[in-house]
Amino acid sequence: MSTPRFLTLPGTVRSRRLATGRGLFAVLESTPPSAVPSLGTAVLVPGFTGSKEDFIALGDPLARRGFHTVSVDQRGQHETAGPADPAAYSRDALVADVLAIADAVAPGESIHLVGHSFGGLVGRSVALRAPDRLASLTLMSTGPAAICPDEVTRLLMLEEVLPALSRQEVWDAMRAVELEAGLLPPTDPAIAAFVHARWLGTTPEGLLGMAEQLRTEPDRVAELAALVAAGLPALVVSGAEDYAWPLPWQAAMADRLGVPHVVIPDTHHSPNVESPDATAAVLADFWARVAAYADRA
Repeated sequence: MSTPRFLTLPGTVRSRRLATGRGLFAVLESTPPSAVPSLGTAVLVPGFTGSKEDFIALGDPLARRGFHTVSVDQRGQHETAGPADPAAYSRDALVADVLAIADAVAPGESIHLVGHSFGGLVGRSVALRAPDRLASLTLMSTGPAAICPDEVTRLLMLEEVLPALSRQEVWDAMRAVELEAGLLPPTDPAIAAFVHARWLGTTPEGLLGMAEQLRTEPDRVAELAALVAAGLPALVVSGAEDYAWPLPWQAAMADRLGVPHVVIPDTHHSPNVESPDATAAVLADFWARVAAYADRA
């Protein structure tokens, strides 16, 4: 679970409801200042148990580099409504949501797509379905297939208790396990309250659907590599220590794709939260290279 370090929106960032052909989505949108030339639009997709706030620290530095960014709550996450039907959270549905968001924020234009963790699996599926909609794809803290075995065990436990207990009861149980492991809650009461509210606001059926996908995801790297070979710019970004998909897995994925692999120092599973300035610089530099190459083509 990514935990933002702050919640106050920076100057270029606003919170709003985005109307799309597939309903309303809660987003954080950052727009370049008037004096900064616009270089394109990026859509940022969070991971399992995450939310748009996982990218709150990226919006302002990316806007000041000229990039319009939209980070989203996927269906059923935090402030985006989702139905009480596990089938509504299929990969096809989540991909269609991202494409509808892209159509709403950048009609007729290709977007830079960033997927963090589970969001990276969704992003890969978006690329495989509609590569022409993407200016680039960044896979952040995600892997080639299913999540690592230790995390599969935790997901199976969660899938067992979610239908039987209330979200508050599950929350209390998770907090007890974390405290026993020496993991302390956020010291800032506002951040602690936000993380709690986010969990309570996330649809259980969405959690179940995403959990199943995380532990059963097939290896589709070869399919994506074919798109990269055909011209789709892509990048793999990792934390230096990742518990979900080990760093060697992510490095091997980048090698199979034939794309750069950037490791953000002193970070774990969420470099977007743990080192946002360095992560924003990596993204902006990559997108600027993509734009420069497109201009020359």
